[in-house]
Amino acid sequence: ILGQDRINTAAAVNNEWIALATTKNGVNIIDLKGHLIQSFSKKEGIQNNNVLSVLLDNQGNLWMGLDNGIDCIAINSAIKLLNPNSQDASIYTARIFNNRLYAGTSSGLYSVELQQIPDLSYSKGSFVPVANASGQAWGLSEINGKLLLAHHEGAYEVSDNSATRITPYLGFWNFVPMSSVFPTASIVSGTYKGLSFLDYRNNHFTESFKVPGFSETSRFVALDRFNNIWVSHPYHGVYKVTRTDGNNFITKLYTQSNGLPSSLNNHVFKIKGDVLVASEKGIYTYNTEKDNFEYSPLYGELFGKQSLRYLKEDEDGNIWFIHEKNVGIADMSAHPPKLIYLPELNRKMLSGFEFIYPVDSKNIFMGGEKGLFHINYDQYKKNSRDIIVQLRSVKITDNLDSLLFGGYFWNVNEIQQQGKNQVPNIENRWKTIHFEFSSPEFGQKANLEYSFRLEGFNDKWSDWSGKTEKEYTNLPGGNYQFEIKARNNLGKESGVYAYAFIFQPPWYQTTWAYFIYTIIFIISVYLIYRAQRKKFLRQQIKYEQEQKNFLYLHQLEINKAESELVTLRNEKLQAEIDYKNSELANSAMHLVHKGELLTKLKTELSQTMKMIDNNEGKTEMKKMIKVLTEDDKMDKDWEDFAQHFDKVHSDFIVGLKEQFPKLTSNELKLSAYLRMNLSTKKIAQLMSISVRGVEISRYRLRKKLEIPTGASLFDFLMQLRF
Repeated sequence: ILGQDRINTAAAVNNEWIALATTKNGVNIIDLKGHLIQSFSKKEGIQNNNVLSVLLDNQGNLWMGLDNGIDCIAINSAIKLLNPNSQDASIYTARIFNNRLYAGTSSGLYSVELQQIPDLSYSKGSFVPVANASGQAWGLSEINGKLLLAHHEGAYEVSDNSATRITPYLGFWNFVPMSSVFPTASIVSGTYKGLSFLDYRNNHFTESFKVPGFSETSRFVALDRFNNIWVSHPYHGVYKVTRTDGNNFITKLYTQSNGLPSSLNNHVFKIKGDVLVASEKGIYTYNTEKDNFEYSPLYGELFGKQSLRYLKEDEDGNIWFIHEKNVGIADMSAHPPKLIYLPELNRKMLSGFEFIYPVDSKNIFMGGEKGLFHINYDQYKKNSRDIIVQLRSVKITDNLDSLLFGGYFWNVNEIQQQGKNQVPNIENRWKTIHFEFSSPEFGQKANLEYSFRLEGFNDKWSDWSGKTEKEYTNLPGGNYQFEIKARNNLGKESGVYAYAFIFQPPWYQTTWAYFIYTIIFIISVYLIYRAQRKKFLRQQIKYEQEQKNFLYLHQLEINKAESELVTLRNEKLQAEIDYKNSELANSAMHLVHKGELLTKLKTELSQTMKMIDNNEGKTEMKKMIKVLTEDDKMDKDWEDFAQHFDKVHSDFIVGLKEQFPKLTSNELKLSAYLRMNLSTKKIAQLMSISVRGVEISRYRLRKKLEIPTGASLFDFLMQLRF
């Protein structure tokens, strides 16, 4: 090879390998003995074969200066892509047998001879097709020292790079031995239409029989410790096929009603001796006593309830899995076990036909959409070096944009740490600040996630994500520090990179503005105080006026109450007067009746005396008449009457006598009787005079009282007050 091409330059890859840049064949890597280790040309994906220069960076990546462009090859990467043919075929299965690597593709079965080296990805050789195996090759299994091929055309045995058909039926998915004893006497195969048994006789496998009554396609088959055959169908559920005796079987379907989270997307696998169901909501195990499926708390602590499509256990007890289109491993060597994802392979697996073949910790094969992936897991974990994160650029934006920082504070090869005098002071007219960041870990680009925060604005770190830019808008004035950090898929974090800057406040947030605000505030407080004081005084005056009005109204109410009280008292007094008048009238009537009675008695006695002839009797009668005519008693009755009358009429008689001393006793009596509004007849009886005599007495009384003609004597007497 070296004699046929021109070497432009060379570089040491490590202590044992050298990279040679050629004009026609790309880059060839050889060891110190001249053996070819690897070659990279246009066939392997570089842009062209004329390599003018090479450089090995501190991460072990090989950079190539091409005739037209720059390429980078992660030659120390633990993940490599192998293509069995030039068509980027999809890989469904792989197996190492008799020092050859077999790969089943959509176009047939291919194989390549392997070299005796720990990392088989460095084995040199070219894949060649296996004879009689063209078409879709679904599965490869090594059983009883034989390599069996599950093929679209049927079941095959592969030997000497040639396939021999062993069944007449089409469509085989897999082969599962019915016993761990070597050699096993029987195997079960999942086919397009159910399960088929193969027997091992005379050093060969031959078809035995099909499971009767079961015709579901059986791409996922697992055998439990009781030799029950478990088959999962992605759209129907999980089947348990149990052999009773001879060739008789009992089939039972388990769906959502039997404990599974759904009847869809369930896949059975055998892990650590147990049959597990990978579902849309985690891993489920079969409970023999209850005859149903239950969520596994053991695997739930590890995987949670994420959807799983594929499980495979390696020789170290680690569990490789595929979640949706992401590949990961449950690393049991860690304490406690942890999940490690391989983002380099995200969305590169063959969806629906996922396949993982762990040979050992240095050789893990995975079927991809475009080739066969090889993973050196030991190297993958060792490749985790210290991570560096850098700020690429800082831009500020208004109507225009401006580059504030372009990635370098110092010379290119110096540590790019910000100095104290390199903190920018940004004017407020710039409304937006935009940060872009990344890590120069070229070999781990797909594995890195970033977290950031802006101290002075939000001290909480953001969630980890693959986002490599952040923008802030309309930040208030102040001092800020933008911080970023990175971590890889193994959980290793970088140090924190910090970039400080100052955002000037707007004019209305400057010191002078705050001073003016303070003055305005003080003046406003004073004006408000004055306004409030005036308002208080107005309210006080209003309150006092209201109090005066209230007191005035209260006094009016009191006066009204007193007036009403006086009225009530007057009414009561009037009622009492009326009552006393009534009593006086009754008393007067009593006197009238008494007078009438005395008069009648005198008259009767006088007539009786005329009829008595006895002088002594007449004398006695005269004495009686004389007694009746005595006025003493009458005067005593009058004095009692006058006393009661004055009590009722406010000393009327006493006052009248004092004001008009010329009035006689009879005239005082007449005045009292007139004030009581007694009739003339009653007055005549009370005074023991005739009606004419009462009229004459009234006339004399008017003259002594000097009452003018036409005036009423009664009204005059009623109006007198003493």
